[in-house]
Amino acid sequence: MIEPFQMTFAVPMTCESCVEDISRSINKLPGIHKIEAKLQDQLVLVEGTAAPSAIVAAIQETGRDAIVRGSGATNSAAVCILETHSETVPNKIRGLARMVQVSKNQTLVDLTINGLSPGRYWATVRETGDISEGAASTGSVWEALKERVFGRQEPRGVFGTVDVNEKGKGNVFLDQPVAVWELIGRSMVVAKNKDGPFRKEDPDTLVGVIARSAGVWDNDKMVCTCSGKNVWQEREEQVSKGML
Repeated sequence: MIEPFQMTFAVPMTCESCVEDISRSINKLPGIHKIEAKLQDQLVLVEGTAAPSAIVAAIQETGRDAIVRGSGATNSAAVCILETHSETVPNKIRGLARMVQVSKNQTLVDLTINGLSPGRYWATVRETGDISEGAASTGSVWEALKERVFGRQEPRGVFGTVDVNEKGKGNVFLDQPVAVWELIGRSMVVAKNKDGPFRKEDPDTLVGVIARSAGVWDNDKMVCTCSGKNVWQEREEQVSKGML
């Protein structure tokens, strides 16, 4: 059973009709417990068990965009930007994994893929965060040795599979018995096999380092201090690079 958690989204809204449209669309999703829109702050709070990517898609159906601003409690969320290390690919970002811990030993993983060849892919967490040689330098599946010692079927580092369709898109919402703090600094690999060996030049093998992400009310910035761009300018730039 998935524990409900809170998520906040930045959404451009001008009036109460916007709030009603957005709330109506989100409420069509299963597992929605609460929706609270803050018109002045341009924020929408959602509580439930739906995947953040599904909520973003529901908001986009109203003709508006949305940015995930935070999820879960402080120090309970993580994110991984998944890229190919192939030099033959212009847009290297091809996936995003959002993670939120909802109980002591339960983390939800919202994995979205865009741009891979059709087929079934494994999502695994690796022992190290070394991506200098792409997936090839990340080491073995996390806890693979420990699981063999205790005779369990799969190590906790094997998160599951995602099916990519003919348009190169795939999405899966996974439930893993791990804590977010155990994942920070490790890498995630999405590939057609879970054990390797991996080739750095394979455009269908993705890798990224898992980093801590903002909790539900931990991120209130609207302008990046590094680039000077607002969140929507950053969003446009990220989408152009393949970010989801």
